[in-house]
Amino acid sequence: MANDTIIFGIYPVEEALKKSSIDKVFIQQGTVNDKIQNIIQQLDKYNVSIQYVPIEKLNRLTRGNHQGIIAFTTPIKVYSLEDVVENLIKDKQNPLLLILDQISDVRNFGAILRTAECTGIDAIIIPKMGAAPITGDAVKTSAGALYNLPIIKVDHVKDAVFYLQGSGIEVIAATEKTNDSIYSKDLTGPLAIIMGSEGKGISNSVLSVVDQKASLPLLGEINSLNVSVACGAILYEAVRQRLKL
Repeated sequence: MANDTIIFGIYPVEEALKKSSIDKVFIQQGTVNDKIQNIIQQLDKYNVSIQYVPIEKLNRLTRGNHQGIIAFTTPIKVYSLEDVVENLIKDKQNPLLLILDQISDVRNFGAILRTAECTGIDAIIIPKMGAAPITGDAVKTSAGALYNLPIIKVDHVKDAVFYLQGSGIEVIAATEKTNDSIYSKDLTGPLAIIMGSEGKGISNSVLSVVDQKASLPLLGEINSLNVSVACGAILYEAVRQRLKL
């Protein structure tokens, strides 16, 4: 993580929290500081990820007096699922969203965002825990696409799927756990596409509730594609269908 995304100390973290610019926070294990406890209450209210770590980890990440707390700031605004979906349904006939289920590699994350912006994705949904941090490296890899895409953070991807389905948006999972080709699917209606991490794919609990599953044909000896490459192929199939090419 780039140092320019890290702030430390009680007062700086309090100020960053006022600006809603915190992505996650490391807090020293066993801390009993009243001001830090107050910050924790505010972080819980704003659904900011908190991790309790040994003091040695905090010492490694900073060169000054961290006072038992370090925050990682995000360079972008994070939106709520409800607000974005409500506006999309009102303003757009066939919205297209992308859900990233625990894609943790920053470069893959940035590359996917760049493709998503180029293919007209309306919003990106990521989990609050287990997703790649939104850092300067992610912005750079995305070629600035992060600034043009609404990013939504949710507690649980499965709950987001239910919400989208209840809002009339079909959810399709890109997974090798099906023989159905993406090219056989209708991608022209209100739709959310889920991509999973390279190591684990889409979690089974999420796969169990999606509307459809689809895969890309693999004609070589290797049984998987890089997730950013696979995402690009699938999103451009959606573009082809929507432009009726």
